[in-house]
Amino acid sequence: MDTLQSAKNDLQKYGFLNLPADPAIDLLQEIKRLKQEKNAVLLAHYYQVPVIQDLADFVGDSLALSQEAAATDADIIVFAGVHFMAETAKMLNPGKKVLIPDLHAGCSLAESAPYHLFKDFKSRYPDHVVVSYVNSSAELKTLTDICCTSTNAVEIINSIPKNKGIIFAPDRNLGAYLMKVTGREMVLWHGVCQVHEMFSWEKITSVMSEHPGAEFIAHPECQPHILEIADYVGSTSGLLKYVKKSPASTFVIATEPGILYQMQKAAPEKILIPAPAMTNCACNECPFMKLNTVEKLYNCMKYELPEVSLEENVIKEGRKCIDRMLEISAQAGL
Repeated sequence: MDTLQSAKNDLQKYGFLNLPADPAIDLLQEIKRLKQEKNAVLLAHYYQVPVIQDLADFVGDSLALSQEAAATDADIIVFAGVHFMAETAKMLNPGKKVLIPDLHAGCSLAESAPYHLFKDFKSRYPDHVVVSYVNSSAELKTLTDICCTSTNAVEIINSIPKNKGIIFAPDRNLGAYLMKVTGREMVLWHGVCQVHEMFSWEKITSVMSEHPGAEFIAHPECQPHILEIADYVGSTSGLLKYVKKSPASTFVIATEPGILYQMQKAAPEKILIPAPAMTNCACNECPFMKLNTVEKLYNCMKYELPEVSLEENVIKEGRKCIDRMLEISAQAGL
């Protein structure tokens, strides 16, 4: 059996390439070489492991990654993130090859809003504008009028005429936060991110009492009672910027702890404490993000598999809400 056929068999069995790498190979150097040889760009989310963030051509949150994907002139986009992010890149670049190291790198939030159930839900509110968080499937985006990220969500909601009803999906926590900030009533789909649901109010307040003067900052996907005690609420990139500019020396941070790597690089003198989860496990780490490894990334780039593909009609219909999001974000200077 040839190596390529073996790779395809691996994909069917595992969802990623399980081919062993030659132990004599320097995987980091090989990945850098393959990027140049194939004119490939490596995009990585802040929640990836540090070594992948260091290998990436661009590290960012969902909005920045979408903007980078839309602007790239690379022939191949390798997305070290989760599946909806790679789908977004494919919709923005239908003529380019988009790769992801592990097909099982999904998203609990995206999976909480199945297309057929949401389509029925939407039909009950025919006059409402549908705003969907970018953490949603490509299929759900075909039912969406405007996409948003946590960075631009307030601007997106404020761009909708006040006489129009709004459906917000799939994150009920982000939706509730937006209702509070913008004063708009919205119909919420009750999806959640499993990572941001797991933070413990009791443990956070205990940690804060142990660190007088520390600031507590949180992502808006957290539950409302967690956000109520936050000194600052913001997107992943917003949290990073806040840590850099705040005069505080210590921060307790309620989001996926992968972002702490970039925070520490940007502000090495500051003390960063990941907010504790309700249990003693590492439940505040995204298990899907962490499916991507250097070995999978190397095989992905070498064999150009797994490739993300979407039906033409999904690309055509789903892209409209992303384009609208990028347009509003540009107008708002985001």
